[in-house]
Amino acid sequence: MDKLIGREREMRELDRACQSERSELIILYGRRRVGKTFLVRSYFHDTYDFHFVGAHNKKPATQLSNFRKALIRYGYTDAPVLKDWTQAFDCLSELLERSQSERKIIFIDEMPWIDSKQSDFLSSFEYFWNGWVAERDDIVLVACGSATSWMKEKLEQNQGGLHNRKTRKIYLRPFTLYECREYLQNHGIDWDEYQITQCYMVMGGVPYYLSLLRPELSLPQNIDELFFNRNADLREEFSELYPALFKKADRYITVVRFLATNRQGFQRGDIEKATGFAGGGLTKILQNLERCDFISTYSQYGCNKKMTLYRLCDFYTIFYLKYVENDNSRDEQYWSHHCNDRGVESWEGFTFEQVCLAHLDQIKQGLGISGMATEASAWRYVVKKDEQEEDTRKRGTQIDLVIKRADKIVHLCEMKFASSEYSITADYADKLRYRQGLFMNENKLKHGVVFTFITPYGVAKGKYSGMLHSELMLQDLFRAKD
Repeated sequence: MDKLIGREREMRELDRACQSERSELIILYGRRRVGKTFLVRSYFHDTYDFHFVGAHNKKPATQLSNFRKALIRYGYTDAPVLKDWTQAFDCLSELLERSQSERKIIFIDEMPWIDSKQSDFLSSFEYFWNGWVAERDDIVLVACGSATSWMKEKLEQNQGGLHNRKTRKIYLRPFTLYECREYLQNHGIDWDEYQITQCYMVMGGVPYYLSLLRPELSLPQNIDELFFNRNADLREEFSELYPALFKKADRYITVVRFLATNRQGFQRGDIEKATGFAGGGLTKILQNLERCDFISTYSQYGCNKKMTLYRLCDFYTIFYLKYVENDNSRDEQYWSHHCNDRGVESWEGFTFEQVCLAHLDQIKQGLGISGMATEASAWRYVVKKDEQEEDTRKRGTQIDLVIKRADKIVHLCEMKFASSEYSITADYADKLRYRQGLFMNENKLKHGVVFTFITPYGVAKGKYSGMLHSELMLQDLFRAKD
């Protein structure tokens, strides 16, 4: 088995569960392909008292038949044909009664797939936990699933028989840049930080996607192999990704496609108008997409909740919708031929901003304010028609990352992706001054508003570099978390 990269906090949580003096119900969830099963397999070394994996889109009879096979595999050789889930969990308790293990480990993977309509799986699981496990102190049950909405609603926030039964929650997120570098190096891929960042823009920190990279190929060749070749592994991933996680996946995809049209994000009202979805239905879609790390929310500086921005942040989805879905070139070396185009360079510039937003902890660490209370937000200014008539020089602007510190310093963060030191021109310096003045005027601030630049290789020393309060580089984004 491959070496487990990162996941130190999650491993410590599993340690505490295994060393406790009570039975433990651990809820483990996170988006598809993020490495949940691999974490459990690595920690327990594939040694369980019982292990069962739900099957996608299978009827209850098939799930029960598979459960019976698992019972037999773990020693219940005379397991009867199972008629329902109550009987299935009765048989499981009989199997565990025979176990000599000090701590009995149960791993039920893809649990949401088991709970189909009229299966009575969840109510039977509740009875199993309350009627048998709750009276013991030697059970460790890991309930795992990619359908994050089901995991939160049916287990974590359960108001029925499992209310307050969850003892631990582990939410597995994609890798950071630091963890990606460690993972790639462990698999014989020794790219520099710039190349790893470019790779992150395409597939994010999803371990499964990274596992498909081949050390003997360059980054553009790998992208061609995974996205543009005939039968490429990740070309069809999009059609499977959302249906595997969400019921009525087409509604989720509609929202995602709309969010992909503007990197700066949209307010809820914009989403309602474009999709026709509203009320509790839209709330659920947005919550579930955020829970699975497909979208992120950002408050707007100085505004109320209604002004929250929703942004698409799943790098795979962003790349797929931009370059793969509508690619009719049949060029199996498309990325090798176009990766240096000006359009791609512009796309990388926008996507680098999303990379930075995904590494806010590292940015705060690089600024030396990890232990300080801060608020991160975006800021958008739209010129009203009457204002434009009064002052033709007035123009709208957007700042994607504003960090407000407890000591009243406000960082206006500029994120620029360049292959060498970034030079501030006279025109750009004028834009920065205008943006700073507009921000201070609109938010009634007289001082403490400073510029922070985040670039791969720093800002070149020159006439205008003194405008900066601070600057961070890729090495700062590649920091391990404190």
